[in-house]
Amino acid sequence: MESTHAEGDRSQSLDLVGVGFGPSNLALAIAIEEHNRVCAPGERVEARFLERQDTFRWHPGMLLDGATMQIAFPKDLVTFRNPASTFSFFSYLFDKGRLVDFVNHQTFFPARHEFNDYLQWAAERVDADVRYGSPVTRVAGVSGPDGAVDEFEVQTADGQTVRARNLAVGAGLQERIPDWATPSTRCFHNHQFLFRIEELPELVHQRFVVLGAGQSAAEVVQYLHRNYPQAEVHSVFSRYGYSPADDSPYANRIFDPSTVDELHGAERTERERLLDLHRSTNYSVVDIELINELYTTEYQEMVRGPRRLFMRRAAEITQVTDGDDGIEVRVRSRLDNLTDTLMCDAVVLATGFTPTPLSSLLGDLAPADDAVTEVDRDYRLVTAPEVSGGIYLQGGTEKTHGLTASLLSNVAVRAGEILTSLLQNRSERGSLDSVKLSTRVENSKNEFATSEAR
Repeated sequence: MESTHAEGDRSQSLDLVGVGFGPSNLALAIAIEEHNRVCAPGERVEARFLERQDTFRWHPGMLLDGATMQIAFPKDLVTFRNPASTFSFFSYLFDKGRLVDFVNHQTFFPARHEFNDYLQWAAERVDADVRYGSPVTRVAGVSGPDGAVDEFEVQTADGQTVRARNLAVGAGLQERIPDWATPSTRCFHNHQFLFRIEELPELVHQRFVVLGAGQSAAEVVQYLHRNYPQAEVHSVFSRYGYSPADDSPYANRIFDPSTVDELHGAERTERERLLDLHRSTNYSVVDIELINELYTTEYQEMVRGPRRLFMRRAAEITQVTDGDDGIEVRVRSRLDNLTDTLMCDAVVLATGFTPTPLSSLLGDLAPADDAVTEVDRDYRLVTAPEVSGGIYLQGGTEKTHGLTASLLSNVAVRAGEILTSLLQNRSERGSLDSVKLSTRVENSKNEFATSEAR
């Protein structure tokens, strides 16, 4: 876990290294810039962000034409933390000359393409030290003279290292792939959808299968049906039908910044109960407008033909077999236990994501079995007692902080809270270091006096 460096090197450490530069750490970089703009010179925060991608990109394989955001635009990178920020979505619209046009559009939910453009605009404007094309391969603790691990050494794939007193881990999510699936040209996760669909060989069977019951699955079904007018699209899901997302005002309070306080302070069993009750606000649910559009399409095909859209409810895929000219898919109905075999051109796995395991980045600094169950209110991971440096988690904290852990809803407020915590801890550490220095000086004086007396 530890590496040891001479004390003389330690002044070169940064205040913060951000692992990853997605929306969460972008929001933190903006908060740091706004702090540095007004603070005294000695109070600046020195940070560096390390990103594996070669430029800022936000789920580019999922930017489907016509897809809109599921969160309101004021839940951008800054507004809930600082409404006067020049990095707001409104500021972006003004800079692009579209503010009036957007207001006339009368929507709180911009197209996903537009919000992605906003994020890229902010990433280009922020005054931050961002190293693209720098995947982090190793993080180790650095022990000081007293044995405490109060710094971290971060290494990138090209062998570069940087040290910092704090980490902000925005490692993102990993694709969830069913056990029976082997990713290939014809079997792929929807996270890579736009890239993989372009790489498909010529369609032989004019048939697609989409697995999943959430928003992404329904969007892919709609996209394939619209863009491949000769092809069948089979939507396979374990539910009896798509379930609508609960976006009513009271249910949406589960995403409020103040709810994080309430959930974090609640008993674990009560927190789990509430999160389970309100999963319908985010997981395996679809916007009611999209449900109605798909139903209308399916019904009109029943009336006029030909049938191209098929909802295979209460069903599961039991086996896929890749071939030279297609992929064979076995779909079993859980209602009558009958299995259909479909020869398809592609299978799209809209099967969700899992948090990236912390151990893949932090090694033995990560909690045992990657169980992120102890995280302080300020998003600081509870570590071993000897680790005094801060490891802040930008995601993966649903069990302790609620449903906003992996969503955009709370990135602005969370960034501000992490920055505040970092500044407070730096101040406390500075006071502690002053006490330690005074103690060492006093001890040296006493030793010198004793030596003189001898």
